[in-house]
Amino acid sequence: QVQLVESGGGLVQPGGSLRLSCAASGSIFSFNFMGWYRQAPEKQRELVASTSAGIRNYKDSVKGRFTISRDNAKNTIYLQMNSLKPEDAAVYYCRGIGPRGNYWGQGTQVTVSS
Repeated sequence: QVQLVESGGGLVQPGGSLRLSCAASGSIFSFNFMGWYRQAPEKQRELVASTSAGIRNYKDSVKGRFTISRDNAKNTIYLQMNSLKPEDAAVYYCRGIGPRGNYWGQGTQVTVSS
C-alpha cells in the first residue's frame, strides 16, 4: 500500500505562486498515471494536471500557469502554480495509479485572496 502526502498549500495573494508536493511512501516508478486534482466548495473534484507515459496534460484554465513534474528518484510529484487567481482556490489532491492500485492523498488547501 502506497501512501501519498501533499504539502505546500497555503494562503497566497492573486498573482502569486505556490509549489505543491506529493510525496509517496513507496516507489512511483511503475505508476503509469499521476495527477493533481482540485475540489472547491460545492463543486466536483476536477483534474488539473496529469502526467502519463511522459505526456503532460492540463486543464485549459491553468495552461501556461501550472506545471506538473515528476521525480521518480524522490518518489514525488510537484505542481508549480504561477499567476494564481481566486478561482484556483480549492483543496488540491494528488493521485497515482500503479500496477497494484489507485491512490489518493489527503489534500492540501490553497487559498488565493488579497
